[in-house]
Amino acid sequence: MKDKPGARDATRQADPSQAAEHQRELQREQDRKDKERKTSEGQGASGQKAVQAGARRQPEDLPAQHQPKPGLEADMELKPRFDAPDYRGSGKLEGMAALITGGDSGIGRAVAVLYAREGADVAIVYLSSHEDAEETRRCVEKEGRRCLLIAGDVKDSVFCKKSVEQTLKAFGKLDILVNNAAFQEHADSLEDITDERLEETMKTNIFGYFHMARAAVPHLKAGASIINTGSVVGLRGSGQLLDYSATKGAIHAFTMSLASNLLDKGIRVNCVAPGPVWTPLNVADRPAEKVAEFGKGSDMKRPAQPEELSPAYVFLASPVCASYITGIVLPVTGSVGAS
Repeated sequence: MKDKPGARDATRQADPSQAAEHQRELQREQDRKDKERKTSEGQGASGQKAVQAGARRQPEDLPAQHQPKPGLEADMELKPRFDAPDYRGSGKLEGMAALITGGDSGIGRAVAVLYAREGADVAIVYLSSHEDAEETRRCVEKEGRRCLLIAGDVKDSVFCKKSVEQTLKAFGKLDILVNNAAFQEHADSLEDITDERLEETMKTNIFGYFHMARAAVPHLKAGASIINTGSVVGLRGSGQLLDYSATKGAIHAFTMSLASNLLDKGIRVNCVAPGPVWTPLNVADRPAEKVAEFGKGSDMKRPAQPEELSPAYVFLASPVCASYITGIVLPVTGSVGAS
């Protein structure tokens, strides 16, 4: 029996370089539409001061920078802060093994560093930003833990299964899965979101989470955990991130559903819903002039740095911190209230 036209060979892995180029083409298409509209919304800073409430002062003014997808942290004019120098590890994840998708940069890198500082070995799944991935590995190894790099596309279920297998082979176990990889591209109009673009967003952001969880669950034991990265836009929506917001809302529902499904196994499933966070995802989305205003709409009038998010992932992963917590969506948004 012949396959239907367009059916994929499930045994053939996707080419990460082709996936990255595909995302860049979707980005170029939106960039063209932005230029054609020539809109100028005149949205600037409100004049209110940004809120500083952490161990060290975080950047408030952002550069007007735009990058091709998937974005490279090494080339960002203002490097995201991920190393959390004031965070002291105390063995909360000692002897564990973690797999983090989208772990080459941004939130994923910050989580990898703190997991290593808490005693875990870390496998990093990433698409094609090899330079960023190598820097993440250097930082993890600096913390005294092992780091495995796995390049590929989470849209591909075969690749996800092999990623879990490689992690098990390298570390002998898997205790923590962090689903964090994402594709985001803004759109001012629903008509801008083609079938091709909708498929890219859905398959990366929610299918990828399903693929990785399905591959990991058979190898997780009681005390293990899955942590998904949601978003504030999954809680309240976004007029310019229609498809992305839809996937984040789906991730929140998936988190609660999977938590119920795995409860009897002693496997906890939770979600972190960040507000605006300074990562390559952002400079590879909006035009440069809007990137400069990123995060100023939050109550704190600035975006978070990745190191302000990563402790939440430690908390939810650690059996000594969150053994009685499952099925929650934890907002870390820089604003008052859950949304």
